[in-house]
Amino acid sequence: MIPWLGRGLQFPPVSQALAEPDGLLAAGGDLSVARLLAGYSHGIFPWFSPDDPILWWSPSQRMVVEPGALKVSRSMAKVLRNRRYRVTTDRAFGAVMQACAVQRDEQGGTWITAEMIAAYTELHRQGYAHSFEVWMDDELAGGLYGVAIGGMFYGESMFHCRRDASKIAFIHMAQHLFAHGVGLIDCQMPTAHLASLGAHLIGRELFVARVQQLLRCPLPDTVWDYVYDHEPSR
Repeated sequence: MIPWLGRGLQFPPVSQALAEPDGLLAAGGDLSVARLLAGYSHGIFPWFSPDDPILWWSPSQRMVVEPGALKVSRSMAKVLRNRRYRVTTDRAFGAVMQACAVQRDEQGGTWITAEMIAAYTELHRQGYAHSFEVWMDDELAGGLYGVAIGGMFYGESMFHCRRDASKIAFIHMAQHLFAHGVGLIDCQMPTAHLASLGAHLIGRELFVARVQQLLRCPLPDTVWDYVYDHEPSR
């Protein structure tokens, strides 16, 4: 059995998370800004299907990218040089979330429900949730969104409707945030796609310790004014 959260914002210690399913810590509560920030600040995130109660997780291992670890393959470097594209931040947060929800649903189901969209839109309004958008031919071609607290960025989901657009978003996001003081990007669950970009697994205890350290390292507000226009050289 796992604890059921009440009105208070306190979570159980992450050491109490289940081994199977890995990381399941608690259920219930709500998706208020205060509770979401409390969760992320302790290495905990919500993830649940539409028919489930709100479920809170802290997996035994976490997929992360650290400064200096980002990998850009030769083929991707060629794409970055030769493709015409534009990257922005926070210009289309709602559209990015909706596109991530649609793409996940097409793959067999999504946790990005209307309730989640409303909650993270409010996080965005209050300056904690952010998006990176990739534009091609003046259309939204791909992007990602996540939560920033101090020197931590918690990536939530990404999408693409043009080839390589989500990779372009991820690479620009990582390079830009690392250059402005982010010390760790949380990718949550391991995938081969993330591993190819330099993400690797670290244990829960180390992850939470890094989170506690980085929460005390605020970013400049100007970090979210990023605009990059790429015109291939001829």
